[in-house]
Amino acid sequence: MITRKVNSVEEALQGITNNMTIMLGGFGLCGIPENSIAHLVKLGVSNLTCISNNAGVDDFGLGLLLQKKQIKKMISSYVGENAEFERQMLSGELDVELTPQGTLAEKCRAAQHGIPAFFTPAGFGTEVAEGKETREFNGKMYVMEKAFNADFAIVKAWKGDEAGNLIFKGTARNFNACMAGAAKITIAEVEELVPAGTLDPNQIHIPGIMVNRIFQGNKFEKRIEQRTVRQR
Repeated sequence: MITRKVNSVEEALQGITNNMTIMLGGFGLCGIPENSIAHLVKLGVSNLTCISNNAGVDDFGLGLLLQKKQIKKMISSYVGENAEFERQMLSGELDVELTPQGTLAEKCRAAQHGIPAFFTPAGFGTEVAEGKETREFNGKMYVMEKAFNADFAIVKAWKGDEAGNLIFKGTARNFNACMAGAAKITIAEVEELVPAGTLDPNQIHIPGIMVNRIFQGNKFEKRIEQRTVRQR
């Protein structure tokens, strides 16, 4: 039986070097590959282009890579929770490509399914469409968007098996599902890793064919991005 299991985050992230393009799953701080991000910080790789819905917060998630100036470009949809991100963007230290959220997801899915480009109405007539091909379909204008071309996709799942099959839990499914299989190499970080054949096939969200390496993370802090409580 084919196994995609590796024994550690160190082994899982082998081959990631400077100047690469990396997809990272998650939405806010929900479902982010915490162990992998921490190891990227430790590796010290630099000049990375990171594709993620957002850029974490100042001291967690991708914010840790931003603190160390390891990211040269962010391709994101929402970046409003990270003061260091804002500082680097306004100072010109960080190249930022803001992308409508649905377009970001579809650019991942297109790469996942081997589709080189697609047309979307999102962004037509705005800065998003500058320099891109536009075309009319049924009386409506569309913008051509190209699929992502990433070196690695790093996703986080609740449970996986040694064959690479993944199950996401609740809203942690988010961008993780569409990024799996959308890069040259996909790494899955899971909370629980079980033997192949253990998972119910009807519950699997991503089949193992879309995963190259899978490992069990050691620690998941699972921070809440914002907590608001009522005063007594």
